Amino acid sequence: MNLEISDKNLYLLLPSKVSRLAQIYAHESHITIIEAMRRFYNSETYKKLADETTKLWHYGPVALYQEFMDELNRKGTNMAINNLVNIEYAQTGQSSTTNELGMREMQAMVYEQKHRQYLLVKAPPASGKSRAMMFVALDKLANQDIRKVIVAVPEKSIGRSFRNTNLKEYGFFEDWKVAPYYNLCDSLGSETSKRKVLREFLKPEDKAKILVCTHSTLRNAMKEIPNELLNNVFFGIDEFHHTSADANNNLGELIRRLLNETSAHILAMTGSYFRGDDIPVMRPEDEAKFQPTINYNYYQQLSGYKYLKSLGIGYQFFTGKYITAIPEALDTTKKTLIHIPNVNSKPTYASKYDQAADIINCIGEIIDIDYEHYIYRVRTPDGRILKVGDLVEDVPSRREALQAYLQRMNSRDSLDILIALGTAKEGFDWTWCECCITIGIRSSLTEIVQIIGRCTRDCEGKSHAQFINLIPCPDAAQEDVSMAVNDFLKAISVSLLMEQVMAPRWTFRTKREENTPEEEEAKQQRRKTDRKHTIDVEGLPTPTERAQAIIDNDLDTLIATTLSDRRIREAIIGTDMTEIITQVYFPKIIAEKYKDLTEEEVDQVSKHAILTIATQGQDITTDDNGNKFIRLANKFVNLDNLSINLIDSINPFQRAYEILSKSLTPEVLRTIQYEIEEHKEEMSREEAILLFTKYLPKWREEHNGQIPTLNEADANGRRIAMAIEYLRKLKQQSLAKKQ
Repeated sequence: MNLEISDKNLYLLLPSKVSRLAQIYAHESHITIIEAMRRFYNSETYKKLADETTKLWHYGPVALYQEFMDELNRKGTNMAINNLVNIEYAQTGQSSTTNELGMREMQAMVYEQKHRQYLLVKAPPASGKSRAMMFVALDKLANQDIRKVIVAVPEKSIGRSFRNTNLKEYGFFEDWKVAPYYNLCDSLGSETSKRKVLREFLKPEDKAKILVCTHSTLRNAMKEIPNELLNNVFFGIDEFHHTSADANNNLGELIRRLLNETSAHILAMTGSYFRGDDIPVMRPEDEAKFQPTINYNYYQQLSGYKYLKSLGIGYQFFTGKYITAIPEALDTTKKTLIHIPNVNSKPTYASKYDQAADIINCIGEIIDIDYEHYIYRVRTPDGRILKVGDLVEDVPSRREALQAYLQRMNSRDSLDILIALGTAKEGFDWTWCECCITIGIRSSLTEIVQIIGRCTRDCEGKSHAQFINLIPCPDAAQEDVSMAVNDFLKAISVSLLMEQVMAPRWTFRTKREENTPEEEEAKQQRRKTDRKHTIDVEGLPTPTERAQAIIDNDLDTLIATTLSDRRIREAIIGTDMTEIITQVYFPKIIAEKYKDLTEEEVDQVSKHAILTIATQGQDITTDDNGNKFIRLANKFVNLDNLSINLIDSINPFQRAYEILSKSLTPEVLRTIQYEIEEHKEEMSREEAILLFTKYLPKWREEHNGQIPTLNEADANGRRIAMAIEYLRKLKQQSLAKKQ
């Protein structure tokens, strides 16, 4: 029986159409089906579909999808949120479960190493670093002849993490107790008086054992304290990325002094072992004393949560003023932290106060203000009342009232949306935060890590955490298109780097040509159970001890350096040939960073870095015959056939390019690629030789034996022509020298 569609029964037809459209949208945008359906149900396209008179119900799912995309484009967004990273977590509860001493997984890992003089802990926010430091410090006081403990934090508010803590109740042998007089983060008084207290504390006659202060107080007080008073003192340095190898970094100079001139013990902890600049945190000779580092990564932490199931890291383009993209990016049903752009940055279109007011207007209408805590009550268009905080506010009384309220929040209903500028990052705790929206470019990985850490706390009712970077879309009509393209590439490279930090990581080892039956059985069992995700690669060179140390302890830092390099950023969406990336760019960056490595060691580290980036976030799939495959770039590779010969042909950024190219119009993509080519660095000898020996023969074969010229329409052809010219000049110079 054929059913005639009318406004009375149209609702029966809609679910199947919405379901199929949502599948297409979720796949293309790399978001969940539920999120895709939510966005479509809130769209104008759905309103038209639900109206029988529009006859939009005649459309198939593909046509409806195109209509929806057209709507998003009209709103000033090229697409909705595009997740470059979408990670699922195991929800084991392991990272929050405690042992008989009251220690969580990461804390127990650190405590096992308590007898070492120098410890470097790299662990994410909310993993329990503060309490790990307490456990180690108390053991050193009781059992390792340490006479004093000094804990230093970057700012006073973070000192809250080191207040008196009951540890004996949960199985440890001692409680953490800090006398009020020696908790310099809580005490009143000038910096001068606090430095005086610290100097008193270090004197042998002073009976106090534990002091907490800021980095600033520690740095300044140490200038007047002789080395002999620093012997057998334990220094716990929280947020260790604030130090650096630069001679002008006072905290870095203090660390070097403690390492080289005293018998002090040091526990350095950080959630992000990266700085916003290119200066390393420690000099190689100093960092060697902290090896091996204690690494507890984000994936271990988040997989060990009880409630959080997934994390999305994505971006959304905007043209013109970013405020036009806020309605699409902001889901007011989610607890959201919004960071507006820096006051002098390109996306800033008005005063910071006006920007905050505009965002509140996007949320709804202010109906009331809680003047005691300076919380706005805002009514959304659908009638919900939200509590909104504005940390952009500069009036001291208002700001302090809000900050005090934020520190005392104890329920999910305390706050819905928070708008901030330079605050609510490091050390800020809002357990119920589900989404962070950061507007504008943040080239510092440390800052991004700290922001994402605000929404990845585990709590009941939160299954997904989302980070969204609103970034300006490059436009060929812009006067400063070169700067816009550079900012765009920074944002994308930071998103890719976050995947390296947040997602599970595969490790690689050399595959032997032949295995005994027992070894083969053990290999198959390992593939099923190995928590470290080990993959065997035929012909992969076995790293030397030095190269292996970099792979084990420094790969995050290396990949951060790699993705921060302009050559690699441009290669993500440029026209570079794969072997140029893998055989020229990667080895060159590694050789520049680790100048003591041999050519063979550079190659060993390079291949591990390329494989790590290419396989990040990829799962192994099994076919009906039991063969196991992993996706590398844009193709599936049988694990039994994975060999070193494949590595140089793998573009580790292929997946990112595919996502981005779908998100950009052809005109914008061409603009970006043109700008990259226009400002490309000069030809290097290594690149020229590779292009001449490998790509020139291919070009001639495809173009009837012709040699490319500098006027070729094809970018790769022009680059090969540049290589020919470069080598010709090199030969002429060599001949001239011989004469």
